[in-house]
Amino acid sequence: MRSVPWWALLSSACAPVLLVGGWTVSAVLQGPGYDPGSATISILASDGAQGYWVMTSALVGLGVCDVVTACGLRPAARAGRVALGGGGLSAMLLAFFPAPASGGSLDHGTVVAVGFALLALWPVLAVRRPGHAWRHGRPGLPDPPPASDLPPASGLPSASGSPPASDPPPASGRAPAEGSVPWGLRPRPSLVAAGLMWLGGGWFLLALFVNDTAGAAERVVTFAQAFWPLVVVVSCVRWTGDDARTA
Repeated sequence: MRSVPWWALLSSACAPVLLVGGWTVSAVLQGPGYDPGSATISILASDGAQGYWVMTSALVGLGVCDVVTACGLRPAARAGRVALGGGGLSAMLLAFFPAPASGGSLDHGTVVAVGFALLALWPVLAVRRPGHAWRHGRPGLPDPPPASDLPPASGLPSASGSPPASDPPPASGRAPAEGSVPWGLRPRPSLVAAGLMWLGGGWFLLALFVNDTAGAAERVVTFAQAFWPLVVVVSCVRWTGDDARTA
């Protein structure tokens, strides 16, 4: 049994495909008047847009994929899985709070801001500390010590005449190290991923109010947030596979 089920790998792979496919098809339906470099994705899912149902369905599918991935990403810390699932729910809520055809919307903006914050925080919240052990692909279960290292059950000296050990041996023979955690759940990659997402959010705000390139910035940030769960899941699958072969 692996720590990440196959359906979590499938959902994490479908998320970026749904996002890119949704905004591509919707932009085509919207016509030549839509500029993907300056216009945001929300316009494609706004009331009255030609590709409204395509983009809205893609956002709902993206949210479902994030929730499913969060449920199956067992090696990640619980706080990170909750944040990832919350970001997915925020994407689904956009179907109920679409952007207006013109002007702004407080409800839509709030859902977008909450979803972005959760998806930008989850990489850090999902980090596992070195030394967290997996047994047979199940997180949280340490490897049992060898039978030869256990003290006699009766508390009497062993056959060799040595006194019984006063403390039980450690749960795992491996010393805590960064290699005992999948790459996608280690502190450094997670901090870099989260930091780039927050920088991307700042770039989006600057592009929205100053440079008139909000569409390009938004696409880069949303794709990064949709793609990172796949990176984490693949790193967990590869780690558990390598661990099983070397055990």
